[in-house]
Amino acid sequence: MRTRPTLSWTPGEDLRPGTTDPGPVADALRAGGVLVLSGAGLSTESGIPDYRSEGGSLRRHTPMTFQEFTTSAHARRRYWARSHLGWRTFGRARPNAGHRAVSAFGQHGLLSAVITQNVDGLHQAAGSDDVVELHGSLNRVVCLSCGAFSARRELARRLEVANAGFEPVAAQLNPDGDADLTDAQVGDFTVMPCSECGGLLKPDVVFFGENVPPLRVERCRELVDAATSLLVLGSSLTVTSGLRFVRQAAQTGKPVLIVNRDPTRGDRHAATRVALPLGATLTALCDALSIPVDGRTGD
Repeated sequence: MRTRPTLSWTPGEDLRPGTTDPGPVADALRAGGVLVLSGAGLSTESGIPDYRSEGGSLRRHTPMTFQEFTTSAHARRRYWARSHLGWRTFGRARPNAGHRAVSAFGQHGLLSAVITQNVDGLHQAAGSDDVVELHGSLNRVVCLSCGAFSARRELARRLEVANAGFEPVAAQLNPDGDADLTDAQVGDFTVMPCSECGGLLKPDVVFFGENVPPLRVERCRELVDAATSLLVLGSSLTVTSGLRFVRQAAQTGKPVLIVNRDPTRGDRHAATRVALPLGATLTALCDALSIPVDGRTGD
């Protein structure tokens, strides 16, 4: 069963305000066994916008849904044209201070694992090893007919050949790698089929309205059970795919700590929410814990 996408959430008046004291997060990291759950807010300092902040993409852009993608050839053409253009910029994004700090925490044995809702691969690029990509990765493509996986760069080459001269200027890049284009800019963009069976290709990401694979969910639940605490970084927790792990941690008595400037749907389950910028806060935590951060001199 596929659920309708949850695109917004309104904070209740009963939520506690955030704090500017990251001390509880430092204490949790010192204790070790911390499971990180990261969201789009962690990648904004790498030039990838988030969904729901004041300047987030949902204020001007409705993400592709699984139903629309699978039932409409026009929607697939629009998606692949916009995604092909966005991929060029998305693929050039580099880890920022927040990603590097998370990697440093892991390298110094403070983390049990990382679950990320992001599809950009920046945790791995920063050096994090044990990363579960909850919503998949834009670096892979899957055929909906035969199930074959292939590298996104291979599809990009095929699309370049089939759409020579396709060089529109996008208004904006979105968190899912999509770029804002008008229908006129999309034009008669040519979509590529699976090179194995001729079936429909889809990025190996979980679209809105699509379920996270059950085995992946189970793996994340196991990680929550094994963790000492859960640290949420840059996620509004609007969608259930991430919020369920916060609820699980809270129900089993594990501390939930959130670093996010805006209120989140998980605040009522959290011991604290630190309302500070992620990059600077996580870097300061590395300093407090005497942990060096690789590549500190630039993003």
